[in-house]
Amino acid sequence: MARITGTRQSPKGRARTRASAGAGLLLLGTLLTGCGAEPGEIPLSEIRPDSPATTPDPASATPGVVGAAAGAPAATAHNGLIVSRAYTDPSRTTSAIVTLLPDGTGQHQVTQPPARARDDRPDWSPDGSTIAFDRTDPQTGSARLWTVPTGGGTEHQVDRLCDGGTTDCANEDERSPAFSPDGRQIAFSRSWGTLDPSGNHQIQYSDLYLMSPTGSDVQRLTFLTNDKPYSGAVSNPSWSPDGKQLTFEYRTSATGQPANSRAIYLVSADGTGLRQLTPWELRAGDRANWSPDGTQILFTTYPAGPDNAAGGGIYTVHPDGSTIGALTPAPSDAFYGTAAYSPDGKSIVFAQAPAGSGADLYSMRPDGTGVARLTNSADKWLTRPAWGTAEPQADPATPAPSVASAAPGAPAASAAPSQTPAQAQGQAPAQRPQADSESESESDE
Repeated sequence: MARITGTRQSPKGRARTRASAGAGLLLLGTLLTGCGAEPGEIPLSEIRPDSPATTPDPASATPGVVGAAAGAPAATAHNGLIVSRAYTDPSRTTSAIVTLLPDGTGQHQVTQPPARARDDRPDWSPDGSTIAFDRTDPQTGSARLWTVPTGGGTEHQVDRLCDGGTTDCANEDERSPAFSPDGRQIAFSRSWGTLDPSGNHQIQYSDLYLMSPTGSDVQRLTFLTNDKPYSGAVSNPSWSPDGKQLTFEYRTSATGQPANSRAIYLVSADGTGLRQLTPWELRAGDRANWSPDGTQILFTTYPAGPDNAAGGGIYTVHPDGSTIGALTPAPSDAFYGTAAYSPDGKSIVFAQAPAGSGADLYSMRPDGTGVARLTNSADKWLTRPAWGTAEPQADPATPAPSVASAAPGAPAASAAPSQTPAQAQGQAPAQRPQADSESESESDE
């Protein structure tokens, strides 16, 4: 049996959540217009953004179009360490969590994964003292949630939901932790059940859950796959600054509607108000990120084809689904990864893989200008950054070794000349293991 404690949503509540998923508008071409629709039990394929939103043409999107100007950031916001994922071996079979300064220097390895394990998708606790992440087991391919102090040291595995051998616990996978703004909850994605008998390795169920940082009070938040087994994977939650809403990625499978696509969804913290935020045509994925003032949501797009294919970009959208704008040039000949706002809202950190190179971290202004390269350690494939307020800390017990820092002479953000988005572009990286891609399917790992 699944060991899920705390409040469970009643059947009536689940029906209400699924009913709310039916609210939406029809998508006409690439123009999202406002035709009203009553909530009801309608297919997932008919869920559309709740508000008018113009979808940019990926071939002609203009850099710097961000909709309404962001509000003034809080005066007390402090830009501290950036946390990221990095490979620790030349063959890229093992990855660890690392931190670095806002200028890209001072890379420090925080976790010590076993050989061939992959630590990934880090997130900061609100006070900056703890980093949550998921660790994929090299034997089973399943992930579990872990926490570690910011400076490194003792790693703690959060209690797993399933501790038995029942069907409900088969292929149990928990990943993509995200702390709530008040630090009282962690949102995460959970996949479980049998594998698709058709052989596409899709796990039966996948949805969003909440729990306390200790692993108690587990609650299921979404029911997207409840009546549609093998239809897709839910992952990469991100909280709004006020803690009232979350965004997450829904990636459909070969049997989903539409097949093999992806989009960003939004849901209230109580499980109501589920709606699709980005259109399927844009193929938005991975972890979206809210601006500190809550007026913009930052997200990355991934073209169809190989997971490491070039051609995506970084965009913003209002929480109501309106005014989608491109921050990076299109068409693109580079691979873009996850992007995140700085705590003061004045900068964005993102992963990018230029021509013939691995991924590094870059920064830019919220309007897409002033692109600067932060790191020069492409062999580490620095990706999935999150920007917090924590200051560097020494681990008094077992100091973690530094991951190869920026190469001598590599430009730091403070010394590098500003570039336009076009100058920062490159071609797609050389072929790499599928497991490295930020846009990989959660169920395929």
